Amino acid sequence: MSTLARPRNGRMIGGVCAGLARRFGTTPTTMRVLFLLSCLLPGPQFVLYLALWVLMPNEDERTAW
Repeated sequence: MSTLARPRNGRMIGGVCAGLARRFGTTPTTMRVLFLLSCLLPGPQFVLYLALWVLMPNEDERTAW
């Protein structure tokens, strides 16, 4: 597993699903489908996505430290 960061390439909106997919060793498409399916359940999925978008560093910012 790699560290949690939003990749520079392969983003659709904010790169959150692509970053999570890289972290957990799956494809970004699989992670996006899982996210869309989770939106059918009650809960704060969109708020969590927005929070991860703000809190997850970009791949370049993480490596610059």
